[in-house]
Amino acid sequence: MKEPQPPWIEALDEEDRQFLKRFVLSSGSLKALCDEYGVSYPTLRARLDRLIAKVQAADDPKVADSFQRKLRLLVADGKMPPALARELWKAHCTVIDEGMKQKHDRALV
Repeated sequence: MKEPQPPWIEALDEEDRQFLKRFVLSSGSLKALCDEYGVSYPTLRARLDRLIAKVQAADDPKVADSFQRKLRLLVADGKMPPALARELWKAHCTVIDEGMKQKHDRALV
């Protein structure tokens, strides 16, 4: 039976995994990767920074809520602006709080 992957590995898509593999095979040389990908250093550095942020978001032990983790991954991947993620997180928390309040009120009856 195959062991489950750590959350940070599962958060990576195929493109991320290929980039990581190339990074390792190039001994972490950004210059070599720039040549291989045919991009400038700032472009490659931005890609690496996004990958780092994605791994950090997926592996953050302070984040217990799966919705919050997904929002952080979307922001780290550049698929969602941080301001929108904050708005969605606040709305999510409001819904959770309202649900807890209703559950509490029903328990009192």
